Amino acid sequence: MDKDIRADFGTVFDADNHYWEGHDAFTRYRAAKYQDRGLRLVEVDGAVRYFIGDREHPILPGPGDLHGRPVPGSLFDYFAGKASFDPLMPELWSEKPVDHPEWFNRDARLACMDDQGIEAAWMFPSHGVCIEGPMQPDIEASLHILGAFNRWIDDEWGFAYKNRIFGVPLLSLSSLDGALKELEWALSRGARIITLRNGPAFTPDGMRSPADPRFDPFWARVEEAGITVTVHAGFEDGYRHVDRSVASTWGINLDEQSGDLIGRHDKGYDSKLVYMLQKHRLVRDFAAVLVSHGLFERFPRLKFAYIENGGTWVGPMLHDLQVIHTQNPGMFGENPVDQFHRNCWVAPFVEDDVDDLARHMPVERILFGSDWPHAEGVGHPREFFNSLLNFSGADQRRIMLDNARELTFAA
Repeated sequence: MDKDIRADFGTVFDADNHYWEGHDAFTRYRAAKYQDRGLRLVEVDGAVRYFIGDREHPILPGPGDLHGRPVPGSLFDYFAGKASFDPLMPELWSEKPVDHPEWFNRDARLACMDDQGIEAAWMFPSHGVCIEGPMQPDIEASLHILGAFNRWIDDEWGFAYKNRIFGVPLLSLSSLDGALKELEWALSRGARIITLRNGPAFTPDGMRSPADPRFDPFWARVEEAGITVTVHAGFEDGYRHVDRSVASTWGINLDEQSGDLIGRHDKGYDSKLVYMLQKHRLVRDFAAVLVSHGLFERFPRLKFAYIENGGTWVGPMLHDLQVIHTQNPGMFGENPVDQFHRNCWVAPFVEDDVDDLARHMPVERILFGSDWPHAEGVGHPREFFNSLLNFSGADQRRIMLDNARELTFAA
């Protein structure tokens, strides 16, 4: 990377840092009533695995402190489309948790952040963002387990630890009363950032838009508190029926539970095709629905940040919103593109073309997120500067530091 930029710029604010969850993350505060519901820990062939019901979690192997972890950045070329992926490559399982206290302990992480030149970071779960969807339709257990996990986050990382580590609690709109109660608890513990699944809300009477007016008391309290709502990519079950419909339309059969290919090419390339067709579909739809269902007209001071969802979907979505706005006078109270620019921030993938994103978003609405220490991120957080070489020094500072700082401390 550019050593001068790395050495001379000063500190940065990372809007997408991660920890690895320890083995008691989802059980420490879990009531006995829910021990066999939702996400469970099950020993299989001597290894502790995550289970949902009687099935292993579709993508998570098990607790971060009981399994080898990837070398940070080891899948960068794969996600950039520059290399194929070997799931057995040593880099994916070679790091021993005991050798990396900074992945599990907040004081060790602060020392690591000092070495990396990171002033502060939004600290997201690695596994927690992948659990709500698979736990449905057991809404009761899902809400309890998310709440128990938030207590673990508060213990281990804090929601504003030394005003440098901002642990992010997971909230859910499956219950309005539950969401309001959990929000008040998080605020009382100093939360500046919260996160929601970017998808439809699972409710007892079916899927609902998060911008449905029934949730307005929640959004009103969020706006009043001045905190930032993030939507971080994870494992999503809210669009499984859409995936299956797309597959069926093209003569592809997918397993109802796993989504895996059935009875087609041996290498499963048709399932890869469905993944490609659906990539960015969820976040694009989610963002468009929030605007189109009037959330930002009713609450113009809400702050939404799209984290680890990439940025390539933004331009096409804004184009389509502008077209539908022009074609349908009165559909929007104000220009939907202006609403998105006012209320929303986007953290591009580390492999994205940030120059292109800046053609659609003001630099004041672009966030730096490294995804460290994940394999799909960068090996060193400040390598993200390589994506900003065509930006002025002032714009680099805004993306790498000021935008996240302002969002965090405005609360």
